[in-house]
Amino acid sequence: MIEVRDLKKSFDGFWALNGVDISAKRGSVYGLVGPNGAGKTTLIKHLAGVFMPDGGTIMIDGQPSFENIGVKAKTVYIPDDIYFFPQANLLDMKKFYQSIYPVFDEDRFNKLYDIFPFDPRKSLRRLSRGMKKQAAFWLGICLKPDLMLLDEPVDGLDPVMRRKVWSVLLQDVADRNMTVFVSSHNLRELEDVCDHVGIMHEGRIILERNLSEIQNNIMKLQVAFDGPLPEEMNELDILSRQSSGRVWVLIVRGDRDSIISHVNKLSPIIIDALPLTLEEIFVYELGGMNYAVKNIIL
Repeated sequence: MIEVRDLKKSFDGFWALNGVDISAKRGSVYGLVGPNGAGKTTLIKHLAGVFMPDGGTIMIDGQPSFENIGVKAKTVYIPDDIYFFPQANLLDMKKFYQSIYPVFDEDRFNKLYDIFPFDPRKSLRRLSRGMKKQAAFWLGICLKPDLMLLDEPVDGLDPVMRRKVWSVLLQDVADRNMTVFVSSHNLRELEDVCDHVGIMHEGRIILERNLSEIQNNIMKLQVAFDGPLPEEMNELDILSRQSSGRVWVLIVRGDRDSIISHVNKLSPIIIDALPLTLEEIFVYELGGMNYAVKNIIL
C-alpha cells in the first residue's frame, strides 16, 4: 500500500527528512512515533501529496502521491490543526466534500449522528478543538477512503469519543481493508490499535517492525546473583541497568529465549522477564541518542 524509499526533504538547508524508508501493507494500522521535530508531520504531508520531495520515491498503491488526483481521491488526511471554511457548518462542508468526492456516502453520514452528538448546523469556528476533530472524522469516514493519514488524530477528544472513533476506524480496516497511517504521542493508545510501528529520529526511521516483534525483541529482566553481577552478563545487549541491593533491573535487547538461557547458565538466585510497553521501548531505543531520561538537578 505505502512504499517510501530514500525520501529526502530540506527546508532552508535543514534536512527534515534524510533518507526515510517505510513500508505499510494494505489493511494495516501503522503507528509512527518519535520526538518533537523528528519529521513525522513532514512525512505525512508527503504521503498526502502536500509536499514535493527533494529526493526519493513515495508510492501509494504503486502510484506517486504528489499531484495525483487518483491517489488523493482515495486518501483522507486529518492534520493536527483542523481547518474549515470560516463561516461554514458541518452541513456546508458536507456539500463541499460531495462536490469533490463522488463516493461520499450520504447514508453513512446520517448513521454517524449517533456517534458524534453535536449540532451539524452550528458554526464550526465556534466549536472546541475536540469538536472540530469530531467533525473532521465525521466527514472523512463518509469518504470511505482506502488510506487514512492521521496526525495526532484524537488529541483533544475525551476518552469515550476516542474509543468510538477508533472503533469505527478499526471496523473499516477489518471490513473494507482500509489502511491507517497514524502519528501520535499517545503511545499507550497506539499500542492497542497498531499492527506495525516505526520509530523516527532526526529525519530517519531507526526502527520499523511488527509491534509484537518489537515487544519480543526487548525486555525488562530482574535478576539477582549470590554476589556481584557476573562479567558474562556484559555479553548481552544491555540498554539500561539499575540495582537495588542484589537485585538488578536490566533492559536487554535480543531474543527472549536466548537471553533467559544465557542468564540461567550463570545460576541466578532470581530471574524474572517482563514485557515492555511501547512507551518504554520508545524511551530506551532513543536512550543512546541523547534522549535518555536522567535525574534533573535544580
